[in-house]
Amino acid sequence: MQSSLKVASLKVASLTAASLKAAAPLAHDDRPTLIGLAPLARKAMRGENLTGVANALLARLKAESRDAAALLDLSTIEQLLGASANRLALQARALDISRTFTQAAPAPDALRLLVLMAPGNFMANTPIEFLLEGSNIRMEFFYVEAGMDIIGFAPPHDAAFVAIAESAANQPLLSAIAEVAATWPRPLINGAQAISRLTRDGSWRLLHDIPGLVYPRNEKLSRSEAAAADDFPLIMRPVDSHAGEGLEKIDDEAALAAYLARHGEDYFYSAPFVDYRGGDRLFRKLRVAVIDGAPFAVHLAISPRWMIHYLNADMIENVANRAEEARFLAAFDDFAQRHAQTFATMREKLDLDYFQIDCAEIDDGKLLVFEVGSAMIAHDLDDPRLFPYKSAPMQTLFDAFRAMIFSRVALATGRAPA
Repeated sequence: MQSSLKVASLKVASLTAASLKAAAPLAHDDRPTLIGLAPLARKAMRGENLTGVANALLARLKAESRDAAALLDLSTIEQLLGASANRLALQARALDISRTFTQAAPAPDALRLLVLMAPGNFMANTPIEFLLEGSNIRMEFFYVEAGMDIIGFAPPHDAAFVAIAESAANQPLLSAIAEVAATWPRPLINGAQAISRLTRDGSWRLLHDIPGLVYPRNEKLSRSEAAAADDFPLIMRPVDSHAGEGLEKIDDEAALAAYLARHGEDYFYSAPFVDYRGGDRLFRKLRVAVIDGAPFAVHLAISPRWMIHYLNADMIENVANRAEEARFLAAFDDFAQRHAQTFATMREKLDLDYFQIDCAEIDDGKLLVFEVGSAMIAHDLDDPRLFPYKSAPMQTLFDAFRAMIFSRVALATGRAPA
């Protein structure tokens, strides 16, 4: 999330998968209705105590042990509280009961979007709930399983969106979807095969030669290859790590040896470190969402530290930084026009309808690329008293995402947007 979570500890002893009675799988058409990630995250971001919500969900489970939606919502609460192991255990229990979930439809005739999901934490899938919250689209979440008849088991829908993010664990699921993509009966948005190429080294191979981009070489190294690295300074992280986990700047052989001693993984990504500080010695990281080749602003994070995340950037505490972000968002059309061709070429090479890029605009006007992915977060949950300038550009992004979905359905069926 972009702001710090202030959630009271959830003291519910029975909030574990082991304490819940086993039940037979639900019938295919008995899809549970979720509270969902976006409403729960909004409560968390506002500092609301989630214990009452959790207790209500537990009461539902006591009355009906097959309430898979209650289990999945409980797993979301656990993730928001930072209890990843509880999240995964509760989620697994929910998926034993049902593979399909829905949120309350905004209208009886709302467009039905099938969201293809993978088990895991929040980073396992595109957080599409934030993009479509409040829209006239009904989301049907379908957790794919290896060996499943994916098309045969999928609930009825008007379009499908591949939310599954690239990771080693998700590659088999992406391959399974890619194998049946050509026979998918409805528009399929964000192809699984294209997502599977979004490894850090794969993204570099696809994009490094695009005019207007500076994309430092990303290499996947075995442990022995990482130990032999000598192109200092460099940055290194374990494969499949995200949000800065295990990411460090390494300046010499001693620092490299110490890093490997702390991290026991077998494979790492390495890239040369680029000092992208501005003249004021501050680092600035942009997050941009690209929808049908057009860029949309997500945020600008400003920090004296090179490894920037919005959470650790000086945004909440620093009025000047928020003022600069507000100016950037207000003038984003100028930025988008300057880099329009670059983003259009990225879309063509990636072959994705929707992706995001973390980058910096450096002195020569080019974009320094840090990461490209399909599952980075974009939301409008920040405190409007501190960030009154964010809702309008985020709504512009959400409207474009929604319009893309309706346009795909219209092309296939002639159904006009609602």
